[in-house]
Amino acid sequence: MEVKKQFGPNPNEPLNKYLGTDFLKIYITNPNIEIGDYTYYSSLKSQQDLVNFQNENILYHFPFVGDKLIIGKFCQIGYKTKFIMKGANHGLNRISTYPFSIMGSGWEQQESFISNKGDIIVGHDVWFGYNSTIMPGVKIGNGAVIGTNALVTKDVPDYAIVGGNPAKIIRFRYNKKTIKKLNQIAWWDWDIKKITENLELLASNKIDKLMEKI
Repeated sequence: MEVKKQFGPNPNEPLNKYLGTDFLKIYITNPNIEIGDYTYYSSLKSQQDLVNFQNENILYHFPFVGDKLIIGKFCQIGYKTKFIMKGANHGLNRISTYPFSIMGSGWEQQESFISNKGDIIVGHDVWFGYNSTIMPGVKIGNGAVIGTNALVTKDVPDYAIVGGNPAKIIRFRYNKKTIKKLNQIAWWDWDIKKITENLELLASNKIDKLMEKI
């Protein structure tokens, strides 16, 4: 009997392999949260942490605000990573930061608190370390690494490693010329068969060899 060749797991089905680690998109029901294929969350505890992710790890994400969390493909999200959304912001350009308008009972006519923070947008192949926190409006580039306990308040460039509170760039994983090549390769957009056939290169530093595949 011929064995059908496999080209990786199905990103729309549970892994059922590692406790508390699974593809995150399966567990998301909020239309303002977009998670790319093969991006996983690793809770180290149970599948229930994945079910709870959109309510316990994505905070202040109020429907009336309308902001989005967009995470690309093949991202690796460590335990207790949190995304603080636009609804956490209070106006700083007035005497009181108190959000009177949302309390109602005659206060609703007061202008709502205003934030100029936008969506949180994460690129592809980003690694989030344990207990990292991403603040509203932050953009994180492809291939970036977010260190353990980092508090990310500013945009993170492609292939930068950041850490600390507030997070700062520690170094870049590659030089500018190589980063340009990697973004040109954009392996995360290849079909899964091509990715599977080139796993050995993706697990190496043979970037010029990978360039030959585009």
